[in-house]
Amino acid sequence: MVSAVNETQYTLPLEETRSDDVARVGGKSANLGELARLDVPVLPGFTTTATAYEHYVTEAELDEAIADLLSGLDPDDVTELHERGRRLRERFRSAEMSADLERAIVGGYRRLAAETDESDPAVAVRSSATAEDLPTASFAGQQESFLDVSGERAVIEAVRDCYASLFTDRAITYRLDRGFDHSAVQLACVVQLMGRADRGSSGIAFTLDPDTGFRNAIVIEASYGLGELVVQGQVTPDRYVVFKPTNGIVEREVGTKQRRMVLGEDGTDVEAVPARERDAFALSDDRVRALATYAKRIEDHFGRPMDIEWLLDGERDDLFVVQARPETVHGGDRDRTVRTYHRTEDGRVLLEGTAVGTAIATGSVQILSHISEMDRFEADDVLVTQTTDPDWEPVMRKAAAVVTERGGKTSHAAIVSRELGIPAIVGASDATKALRDGESVTVDCTEPTGRVYEGTLPFEVREERLDEVPDTDTDVMLILGDPSRAFSLAHLPVDGVGLAREEFIVASSIGDHPLYAIERGESEAFVEELRTGIARIAAAFHPRDVVVRLSDFKTDEYRNLRGGGRYEREEANRLC
Repeated sequence: MVSAVNETQYTLPLEETRSDDVARVGGKSANLGELARLDVPVLPGFTTTATAYEHYVTEAELDEAIADLLSGLDPDDVTELHERGRRLRERFRSAEMSADLERAIVGGYRRLAAETDESDPAVAVRSSATAEDLPTASFAGQQESFLDVSGERAVIEAVRDCYASLFTDRAITYRLDRGFDHSAVQLACVVQLMGRADRGSSGIAFTLDPDTGFRNAIVIEASYGLGELVVQGQVTPDRYVVFKPTNGIVEREVGTKQRRMVLGEDGTDVEAVPARERDAFALSDDRVRALATYAKRIEDHFGRPMDIEWLLDGERDDLFVVQARPETVHGGDRDRTVRTYHRTEDGRVLLEGTAVGTAIATGSVQILSHISEMDRFEADDVLVTQTTDPDWEPVMRKAAAVVTERGGKTSHAAIVSRELGIPAIVGASDATKALRDGESVTVDCTEPTGRVYEGTLPFEVREERLDEVPDTDTDVMLILGDPSRAFSLAHLPVDGVGLAREEFIVASSIGDHPLYAIERGESEAFVEELRTGIARIAAAFHPRDVVVRLSDFKTDEYRNLRGGGRYEREEANRLC
């Protein structure tokens, strides 16, 4: 066939794209072009267009293969899904690319080379689907990205591989679940200068709290090296919470960051992080505040909460935003129904980790070490694995709950579990050893520390409509001593916090007797934790009043803290 389309319509410089160009260049490319005009740093590059993809499909007569192989597919039949997807991807990879499309891609790459004054600059080639980064469906991680691609032929092959990845198992399932026509979704490819996060750091920023939907916070996670390990949940990153109205850092939590992904001679390598670097924060406070400023600017421009990927280029010593998409779990209309889960019986705790969501679920444990084992996973089982990536989504959509050994609150497992509305526990070390295949368990995420209990424990679900809460002439204020609950309670129709007891903050967030902390040389950490607890409550209810009462611990309450027995005598201290 001979194309009737001029090849200049196959590529477009990123700076020429707009947020309303999703149908033309896909969500990722459209948003990146918009960011460049917001005074947000973006790495230079270009994008192929949806027209280029359509040209590739038409020239290679792939539209018939798409219809034939995906017609009548049952997404719950994971074996058939895998086989049909594999055959379709092979057809895409073996198809010949027309000369005019190759010339357009090479032309864009050469212009980027001239701009950077490099003969064969290393680039990242990333998929950008026309049904991607929508307010109601993120399509996050559904298609492939290729890093450290260098040379004209390598860029062309990476574009071809991106086209094929439109038909990964996870992408096929995602479209079927959400009613998207496979043939109606096209793919563009972002070709950007490679950011050297392997010599710096990278991570994710949400312009709300991803767990509770609290909108006055920016939550940033950071780790050393390329960002794939953070997204895939392979590392536990540092975590920062920034209060939007003041750009002040409310909370810092250092992650383990035991590994980092770096560029090697033949692709990427994963290496151990030296202990000294693990214990240090991956970002300075100034960098955190700069990222928060960019995140707020992006949210203000798009008019909705955003999910942002960023990197700190260690060679250029500069921050760059590499992706911005709508947050799809809490970013839409707010649900005015409060659902409260409560276990009615206690049980033996088998495992603990970081809770995602606030729900409880029960089911039979299925431990999967590799995605190839997914055919033995049944609906409403509890998925237990080391970590997940987008290939696991056909399994996750069938799960009652998810438990992973690695990852933080913005890992793939956490993000997808929130979108699916199922409870998850991440960072639960040794989960695949502590639990047994087939045993019945209860997964409880009603507290910040998620717990897996032995057996099927009964629980209640209570629903209350906030719209039905009556107005009162008297101010209604909360009594709150656990800072971890502040963001989740902030949306309640109350007039503030009438009593935040300092001793309750110490007990729930710190746990150490003050003199014990001093004895161990941790007085500064004690003060920082106390500051963080108070700040979190104040931030949650801003600009409503928060009354903090200074400590009036009794001797027996002090004694119950860690190390308290060293300083406090036994005292009955009970009502007669």
